[in-house]
Amino acid sequence: MLRAFEEDAHCTDILQRLAAVRGSINGLMGELMEDHILNHMPRKTKSSTEAAQDLIEIVRTYLK
Repeated sequence: MLRAFEEDAHCTDILQRLAAVRGSINGLMGELMEDHILNHMPRKTKSSTEAAQDLIEIVRTYLK
């Protein structure tokens, strides 16, 4: 990315690259959070699984 700045790349090209990177990072964050929630939250009752799914949905909405 720094090279693009130094080479005077068009702003639109840089913005598209940044948006792609941001989307990839957000997707990875969502996957890691989902894995953590599903594997580290107590699963003693069905309600805890439902709570985990609700939390995953909220996090995914936030990361869009």
